[in-house]
Amino acid sequence: MATKDHGPSVKDDEQYEALRDQGASKEKAARIANSNTKSTAKKGGKAPAYEDWTKDDLEERAKEIGIEGRSDMNKDELIKALRDH
Repeated sequence: MATKDHGPSVKDDEQYEALRDQGASKEKAARIANSNTKSTAKKGGKAPAYEDWTKDDLEERAKEIGIEGRSDMNKDELIKALRDH
């Protein structure tokens, strides 16, 4: 079966479709399919765990990525929302 062309906004249509089949959201599948596979294949990063962030920093990050209702969330809820995004 041929891979559907998802247009210029998706760099790797095959990977995008595989991720969607696994249940990833359109946004998440596109973000992964558009990433540089060499950089995403490396494990770990230099950012501290969300548990080490202040609540204000978590709210700011949630604002950057457009999480709704962030001002009403406690720290644990913010961490879950950021991880689930």
